[in-house]
Order: sequence, then C-alpha cells, then structure tokens
Amino acid sequence: MFQKDVLRSKRILITGGGTGLGKAAAQRFLELGAELYICGRRADVLQATVRELTELTGGKIHSYPCDVRDGTAVEAMIAAIWADGPLDALMNNAAGNFLARTEDLSIGAFQSVIGIVLMGTLHTTMSCGRRWLAAQHSAVVLNITTTYTTTGSAYVVPSAVAKAGVQALTRSLAVEWGNRGIRMNAIAPGPIPTEGAFSRLLPRPELEQSAKNRIPLGRFGTTEEFSNLAAFLISDGSGYINGEVVTMDGGEWLQGAGEFTALGRELNELEWESMKPKKTPPKSANKDGS
Repeated sequence: MFQKDVLRSKRILITGGGTGLGKAAAQRFLELGAELYICGRRADVLQATVRELTELTGGKIHSYPCDVRDGTAVEAMIAAIWADGPLDALMNNAAGNFLARTEDLSIGAFQSVIGIVLMGTLHTTMSCGRRWLAAQHSAVVLNITTTYTTTGSAYVVPSAVAKAGVQALTRSLAVEWGNRGIRMNAIAPGPIPTEGAFSRLLPRPELEQSAKNRIPLGRFGTTEEFSNLAAFLISDGSGYINGEVVTMDGGEWLQGAGEFTALGRELNELEWESMKPKKTPPKSANKDGS
C-alpha cells in the first residue's frame, strides 16, 4: 500500500506507545522509515517494546517513561527529545477507560481519565506546538478519539467527556494553526481488539459476538488497518487533510452510536460490581509540599 520510505526522515512521538494501538502504529511507522519516540508510565513495558520493535523492524526507536497527566514531566520529555532535533509529528494515543455505571464513579475516576485523555493531549500538543510555531516548523498532530464523541455513550462517561474535548481541540487548532503549517487530524476507531484493553470492556466472551452483530461489516477492526490509516494521515500524502476526524468502525456509528449503551441490559449486578474502578491513593507530596 505504501512506499517503504514514505515516513523516512520523520521524527514521531507516540504517547501510550508501549502497548495496544500505539504499539501497532509504532511498528508500522518504523517499517515505513520513521524515527520513533514512545512514552508511557511503565518503563519496563516501554523497554520491552523497544527491544521487540527494534528486532522486528531494525528501525530507530527511543522510549521515555512519562505520565502525560503531569505537565512538568511532559515538558521535560519534549525538551529532551528536541535536544536531538524537532519532532515532525505527534500521535496522542494515551488513554484510560473503564466500563461502569456513572453513579458508582468518584470524581477521582473522572479526573483520572480526563487527566490522561484530555489534559495529556493538551500537555503534549502545547509543548510541541509552541516549539513548532516559534521555529516555523511544519508538523502533524494525530489524535485518537472515539466514535461516541458527538453522541456520548452510557457507561463510559469519563471517556466520552474527555474524548469530546480532544475532538474540539483537534478542530479548533486545525483552524488556528493550519496557516502556520501545523495540521491537526484525528481517528475515531470502533472496536479493535488489543491485548488487555478490550477484554476489560467486554467481560463475557459472548458479548463479543453481540458487539460484532452491531457492525454492518460483521467483524472488528484490526490493528493493521488502524496503523495504515494512521500512517497515511501522518504522511505528506494527506497534506490537504486538516481538521478531519476519520471514523473507522465498519459502519457501526451509522447503525447506532454508543457502543457500550446496550450493556446496561446485558450485565448482571455481580459483573457491575466486579468492574468498579479500584480506588488509588493520592500521590504523596514532596518535602517542599509540591
């Protein structure tokens, strides 16, 4: 589908690049000649991904442990990357989600998802964007949203709120920064099975078939399909696409939005209880109180 060097000389950062869709995109970008930077919260996962993808592709990939909720940590990471030269593209993929009845959620649960999805995207985009604008350096930002940003979806309300914000950011900055050489686009994927994440949102095996039945194409998407679309939107071949949210869901959105809504009738009380988000203790303060 692509020339093998279509992303050659492109330096790209993928947040949440150690697993799932981020990892799949990282592999494809490396295969197409890009130099990759990936970040995430778990250093051991990032290191394992670097080893695996280096062996698979022979490409150049670097990792940075970073919690994108922490604006100061993001700024330090971007500064470290820029020391070797500017990035050419940013893929905001880091996300958090869980299936839960909204009345069972604490404000902390909302803050956790919004912190990763919306604030994390804002931190990286602004840190890179200010540098690109100051240097008059053309670049691309690719955000990963979801098909329920405009309609909302029951039982994943923190995600719906946060992803809707990301979509608004994408379209707003596409207009504001487009005339200065920065393109902003997004992919809104439907169900694409990845290790771990998908099973947490579909706790019973038979719910997978129910989910497939809602998709006109009768199947889930693949990481390869996602990665190829991401590569196209990052590449110069999509140079006139700006401010677009590309839905990739086999037609599910057209058939009926809110892919988790029907689960309210499918899950029993025990399953709802088992999926309640676990409470995490607040971060301990430093000696200076910060």
